[in-house]
Amino acid sequence: MASGDDDDPVIQEIDVYLAKSLVEKLYLFQYPVRPGSMSYDNAAHLSARIKPKHQKVELEVAMDTMSPNYCRSKGEQIALNVDGTSSEDSNTYSTKMMDKQAFSSIQATTNTSRYAAAVFRKGELHLTPLQGILQMRPSFTYLDKADTKHREREAAIEAGDSSQDEAEDDVKQITVRFSRPESEQARQRRIQSYEFLQKKQAEEPWIHLHYHGVKDGRSEHERQYLYCQAMDTTENTELVKTPSEYLSMLMPPLAEEKVVKPMGPSNVLSMAQLRTLPLGDQVKTLMKNVKVMPFANLMGLLASGIDSTSVLRCIQQVALLVQGNWVVKSDVLYPKNTCSSHSGVPAEVLCRGRDFVMWRFTQERTLMRKEVAATIKLPPEDVKDFLEQMSVPRLNRGWEFLLPTDHDFVKKHPDVAQRQHMLWLGIQSKLEKVFNFSKDDFVPKKDAHMEPVHVSGDQRLKTAKDNAQEKHAILQRELDARRLKTSRPPVASGEANSSVQVKQEPMSDSEEPMDTSGSLTNGTVNGYPDSHNRHGGGNAPTPELQHFVRNIFLKHYVLSLSELKRLFNLHLASLPTGHAVYGHVTDRMLQDTILLSHCKQILVPFPPQSNAPADEQKVFGLWESGETFDKHRQVLFEIFMKNYRVRRNVIQSRLTQELGDAVTKTDVDRLLKECCTSLGGMWYLKGTVHS
Repeated sequence: MASGDDDDPVIQEIDVYLAKSLVEKLYLFQYPVRPGSMSYDNAAHLSARIKPKHQKVELEVAMDTMSPNYCRSKGEQIALNVDGTSSEDSNTYSTKMMDKQAFSSIQATTNTSRYAAAVFRKGELHLTPLQGILQMRPSFTYLDKADTKHREREAAIEAGDSSQDEAEDDVKQITVRFSRPESEQARQRRIQSYEFLQKKQAEEPWIHLHYHGVKDGRSEHERQYLYCQAMDTTENTELVKTPSEYLSMLMPPLAEEKVVKPMGPSNVLSMAQLRTLPLGDQVKTLMKNVKVMPFANLMGLLASGIDSTSVLRCIQQVALLVQGNWVVKSDVLYPKNTCSSHSGVPAEVLCRGRDFVMWRFTQERTLMRKEVAATIKLPPEDVKDFLEQMSVPRLNRGWEFLLPTDHDFVKKHPDVAQRQHMLWLGIQSKLEKVFNFSKDDFVPKKDAHMEPVHVSGDQRLKTAKDNAQEKHAILQRELDARRLKTSRPPVASGEANSSVQVKQEPMSDSEEPMDTSGSLTNGTVNGYPDSHNRHGGGNAPTPELQHFVRNIFLKHYVLSLSELKRLFNLHLASLPTGHAVYGHVTDRMLQDTILLSHCKQILVPFPPQSNAPADEQKVFGLWESGETFDKHRQVLFEIFMKNYRVRRNVIQSRLTQELGDAVTKTDVDRLLKECCTSLGGMWYLKGTVHS
């Protein structure tokens, strides 16, 4: 021993005992918003409950309503806001006054292994480990209840007597979805989410407790368990340690901390981590994530200074050249001994099917999904997955390859393009044997996006004159035959094989024409030749077109230009082959026909943030139908010329103001059903809510 120890003698030794009677039952309550001199020991505790697994405690403590510091008017107002005027057993404050206060706990610390409650008696120190340290703070859930009641009252006032009718009119579409198998990483993220923890905490049932005061006999009895019941050393082995063990407990040896990298979503790629990989792995990882990429974009994603020759060598190992762009190989996406997440089809079969789709895209820009599915005979989910990886759907044109043809790459690297072409020839021969087809079965279709042929103006003019001279007599005979045919009663005829479509003529630079590249199945595009329009005054709408527009508005009352064109094309598709009486129909002609059919354009003030197309913002309504109800519709249309959306009471009051007290609730219901749609308690003109 050092000589200095004589100056610091031991004056007392205290025996320490570990009490275990209240282990996992002892909690320390703290009141951080209350001074220590103002405890709640003498306050009446009305109720108590606990969720032991999540260490959640709630207490209700009575308030002294007779205290001079208590404001009775405020207490009564709070009780009125929370419970209202009704007297029910479920009311929060049964005395019509805020006479109690609630406390809710939060954990001060999640690790209480270093904390214990100590009691010193007769030279002995008794320690009981704490199960939890909870901070009790005032709970204001009664304010949430008051807000809920306030919102319910406001909603009832706004809805009025129409709430029931609107609920009956609203038909909601139910979509049934089947979830994919959850991965381990997704499951771990879900378990650690705040929403999951809140849900688990809400699932644990409350255990109701009985509160005993500090001086209660039961409390005195329970306090005795804070002392160790077995005083011999055999029961207190936790505190009997050798000096070396005790020292290691006080100063544990340093352990190397493992740096845990944050776990990101499986579909998120960290560029910082990517650039630490070898070049081949970088290219493979990028192609697996992107699926289709031009070579220039790939070079931009890689670190600067990398040789393009090395990148070309790497990418040819994991991707194939399709229309000048690189598409990841099928065996990279579907390794051996794996299967489809949709249907369970083996990887080998998936690779053959996907290679067929890639090969077809080397031949043409667009594919039809039905043709692909008929050849490779895989489930629709897998076929759609293949197409979504490398193409986008186009209206009436099938699936178009995702990227434009990269002619610059083909010109810059002809050796690579030639090598890839030879590789595709080998793949083609294998696919022909597997799927039993020949290349001639898939003749490439003419595509609008193919490189145009440059023809001079003089050549065009000469060709046009020659064609006009050759076809003038034929067109004149066809016109005469048609005039003769229209003067007779209509009979079924199969000599004409033509169809009519609305030709898209943008009214302004801001309008977008509809995609009409896919023709209907009952004939040639746009009906009769253009010469009919030139010689026969084709700009005037035909009586048949006026009849169709008039009938459609008598049925729907309000239509946007986009919806009218859709209904017209459906009508054309339903006509028998050879039935072509509408002539050459354009957007301008269709709008003129609408105005000639006693309809008007409703200039609805769409909000600035609306992303509705131009055709959907052109809304037309039936102004005159010959019945007395026209006045009701005209008043409604005038309202919507100034408002994008309105409430029912506004419409009803305006109708009463314009038409008198004769307007009934039935009239308003009929008007709203014919011309409007309801969403979120507001009424919109049909066709103006962009979905």
